[in-house]
Amino acid sequence: MENKSQNKIIVWLSAAHFSTDIYSGFLNPIMPFIAVKIGISMGVAALLMSISQLFSQLLQPIFGFFADSIFKRGFIFWGLLFSAVFFPLSAIADNVWLLGLFIILGSLGVSVFHPQGIGFVIRFTKEDFTKNMGIFLSMGSIGYAFGPMISASVTHYFGLAKMSLTAIPGIILALFMFTCVPKISNTDKKPEKKNILEVFKAILSNKQIIILILIAIMKAVISSSCAILLPFLWKDYGHNAFYIGAVLFAFMLAGGIGSLVSPKFEKWLGTRNVIYVSMLSMPVLMTVFVFTYRIIPLIALADFILMAFVLMLATPITMVLAQKELPQYKSIIGGFLNGFCWGIVGVLLSGMGFLAQKYGVLQILFIAGLLPAFCAHFVKYLKVDND
Repeated sequence: MENKSQNKIIVWLSAAHFSTDIYSGFLNPIMPFIAVKIGISMGVAALLMSISQLFSQLLQPIFGFFADSIFKRGFIFWGLLFSAVFFPLSAIADNVWLLGLFIILGSLGVSVFHPQGIGFVIRFTKEDFTKNMGIFLSMGSIGYAFGPMISASVTHYFGLAKMSLTAIPGIILALFMFTCVPKISNTDKKPEKKNILEVFKAILSNKQIIILILIAIMKAVISSSCAILLPFLWKDYGHNAFYIGAVLFAFMLAGGIGSLVSPKFEKWLGTRNVIYVSMLSMPVLMTVFVFTYRIIPLIALADFILMAFVLMLATPITMVLAQKELPQYKSIIGGFLNGFCWGIVGVLLSGMGFLAQKYGVLQILFIAGLLPAFCAHFVKYLKVDND
């Protein structure tokens, strides 16, 4: 009975993760059309998207600290609500300032939700940590895949003005979460009170965590640059919002499937080898995409989808390795690997958008694809249970 209860909690947490990331994926395919509506350039639009990365990702360790400290469950509810309300409102903004405000508020919802959600998965799991983490993370990736598809479909068939109606399902789910996710038991041991700087120092001085953060940053570079820059390339080639959303859907869905089957690959290849495969294959796959995009588009599309699958294959593994290394900081660790790393990439993307505007999207993606191979060297220093 206890296992069934825990499984239900994981299901609800995964459903909330699925929904939160649906909304966080709304903007990628429709931002070029919002940019045209309010009259901003690709560079400014990419800057706004990078700001979204900053607020949705970079602040996650801080919210993780408070989630571990206050011993409350409210972050998962308010996080889902803010994402559900403000990302859809971004589509109806009529100036760049209002658009920026809605993006920031929606992104804060993402930042609030994720650290506590990840921490709760570990808290309510007694065994099969990689399996449950894989389910939770894959639901987020799959939700992020559905986000572009939904927003692109609404934009294509009904117009940007109708996007605000998509907030309703998220609001309803958030209300259900109040009754379906239990409060933290009073018998649970409360964490030791520490200064946030002391906690961050303990985390960032840990060699294992640093390597795992570096791996996460490399994955975020590939995923974010593809999701943010490629829609502008596709629009310039004459593709509509629905096509862009469909391709991003396939990319993110493949990533979600990669996270879901990660435990099977770990048993087959070993922990370290899965991480090697995930990183060392990126330069090859990105090169194939760049050089086949114009001449053999179907090969490029298949390669693009495979890239996402391989990229996310090691994500649950690296998250569990980090959680096991410092289990007393569940939510904070989740905030660093799931959020902070993507926020760092958001800082980089603020400049990459302008570079892509000047030198070309494919050229920037080619350079980004080389980075993971250089960092694969550090994988050999990870402490793992099997090889």
